[in-house]
Order: sequence, then C-alpha cells, then structure tokens
Amino acid sequence: MPSSDGPSAADQQLIDHAARHGLTVTAKQLAGWRRAGLLPGNVPGGGLGRGRGSTSSPPPESFDLVLALARCAGRGKRPTDLALLLFADGLPVPEATVRAAFRAAVDTVALPGEDDSPGDGPDLDLVADRLAETGQTVTLVPARARRIDERIARALGEPPAELAELDKNTEPSPMTPQDASLAAVTATLGGTMSVQEIGDLLRAMNPGLAAHPFASLVETTQQDVPEAADLVLADDGSLTFIPEGDARDLLRGLAETASLEDLTVGWRTAQQVREWALGLCERVEAELDAGQPGEAVTEWLHGRGLPSGVSVLETLRDRRWSPSSGALSALGLLFQRQMYAVLDGLVPGCQWHVLEMPAVLPPPVRDLILTAVRRETTPAEEAAD
Repeated sequence: MPSSDGPSAADQQLIDHAARHGLTVTAKQLAGWRRAGLLPGNVPGGGLGRGRGSTSSPPPESFDLVLALARCAGRGKRPTDLALLLFADGLPVPEATVRAAFRAAVDTVALPGEDDSPGDGPDLDLVADRLAETGQTVTLVPARARRIDERIARALGEPPAELAELDKNTEPSPMTPQDASLAAVTATLGGTMSVQEIGDLLRAMNPGLAAHPFASLVETTQQDVPEAADLVLADDGSLTFIPEGDARDLLRGLAETASLEDLTVGWRTAQQVREWALGLCERVEAELDAGQPGEAVTEWLHGRGLPSGVSVLETLRDRRWSPSSGALSALGLLFQRQMYAVLDGLVPGCQWHVLEMPAVLPPPVRDLILTAVRRETTPAEEAAD
C-alpha cells in the first residue's frame, strides 16, 4: 500500500520499470490493480534490523503485468475486461482472477423477469410472460447477412430444383422471432431443445431459402437413424445427452473446472471464428461488388443452412464485441466440445467424417471439436477394415 512517505521500495521498482519502457505508473494504480486481483502483492523479505521494518520485492511476474496494465488500462476498462485481455495475451494473471472474469461473462446473460422470480432460480413461466410483455425478440438474420442473401439471389437466380428434393418436410413451420426468443429462453433455463425446435429455428434463420436440407436432416433423425436416435433422443425429441438445468450454471461450472489451457484454447477459437466469419462476409461482398461470384459466394451458399452459417449470424449479431463476449463464446465452444465427446461415447464414430466436410463447421470450430472426438485407428482396426 502506498504511504504518505511515497511508494514502497518494491513498488518503486515497478514504477521505474514502467518508466524505462516509456510508461507512467503510480503507486495508487498499483494498489488499485492489486485490489482487483490483477497484480500479485509484493513478497515480504527479511527484516532490516533494529526496528527499521522489513523489506519486500515484487514477484517476477509483476514486471510484465505492470507493463501490460499500463498499456491496456484506461477509463471505462473494467477489471474483468483487463483480466481477460491480459490472459488472452499469455500474461500471468492470477488464476482466481481469470476464472472470476469468465464467470462474470456468464453473468451478463440476463433474462427478463428473472429477478422477480420467487425461489432460488428463475421461473420459466414468469420469464416467458415478461418476454411477451416487453416484446423482446431475437434478431434471426442480421441486416448484413440479409443484404448478402438478397444480393446473391439477384445475382444467381433461383436455387436448383434438386435442392428442394432433399427437404423431406413438406409443411415446414419456421419460428417467428417471438417463438425463437421463447425457445432460446427455454433452452437457457431447461438445458435443451427438441430436434423439431432446432429444425424450425434453422429454417427461421434462412427465410429466403425455398428448401432446407440440413433442417430436414435434423427433423427426421428419428426416422433416418432410429438406432442412434434411441440413444440420444427422448420420447419428446429432446437431446438426452445435454444436462438439464440452467445453461448458465453449466458454463459457470466450466469456468471453474476447465484447465487454463482449455480456457485459452476456447478463447483463441472464439476469436478465430469471429475473424473467419467477418472475413467471409468481406470476401463475399467483394465478389458481388465485382460482379463475379466465386469461391466466397459458394462457401456462403454451402454453409448458409449449416452450423457454419449459424456462426456467421451469431458473429454479425454481436456487433459491439467485448472481452466478456469473447469469454462467453469461449465457454460455449468448450461446452459444445464436451457434448460432442459425450455423444461420441454414446454413439462411437457417429459419422464424425461429416464434420470434416467443407462448410459444415467453421474451420476453427471443426479443429476444436475433432480433437475431442477423433479416435486413433489401431492396426487391428485397420486390418478389420
């Protein structure tokens, strides 16, 4: 703690270290960073003798942290944001602070009316009523994606008739934004959605698509692969391998239990997905501006109704990206990887080669998932094949 006599000798070392790198740091800032858990305290040393007090020294990691904090800190920067940004850069932020920052990111997901719910947890009916009262809805197709869809339709015309033949649902019922909002709330609080709801949501996110083969594939899982469906679907069509309960609690649990290495991988993957999605939009728009639809437009069309297209829409919805957004996405991706691993245990193999097909998953997510579910083939298995 700084005193009226000025900074301690240990703090002065950090202040001088910053100054040698052209940065200004004060004893008051050091104290504030320590209170926020961003900077470890100085390490007590031996006594000076004869009542002259004791010595202390900064931990070695403090020197790099002070430089990073001096560069990143500023008005409006929350301590949790700083913790996440420094952690993402590989700096030795105290582990407890990192995990608290990931938990705080989950806490940003608030549902209307949940604070008024009696008992320990949110009441789904009350939340649903408040959702209807306020008129809050999910933006199913962000404006930029809608514009790209419309431009591609004008440039290429109607999709081939063969596409319609792949959609087995002759009477689809895509969700309205209100339906989608309620489904999202229900999934958040209950932990799952039925395959029919997933199919309806996929159709709603592709309003200009005359046929939706992937949604149809989801909807007809029980008929197409009944043996596998019996292992992973309940009688109502919900996914049995996804834990029930508030999804936010599951993500908070991951923030506590995932290794720091996994949190780093999740964060990096979330960043890569965002960069990939925005880059794809830019490439598609460049081809359309030039009047020469090419590889990017093809990639857009192939992925538009698949999970990769959903990732593009999610990225475009989150225009004001923040470190908390990145942490929440990272936890979501780690949970997704965990669920794929559980599914692989229930249905070994489970046609994971489909995930390797172009446009099914964003490339960074594909790499993340397949590290969890890909199995090494033994010589005996090769011989059996």
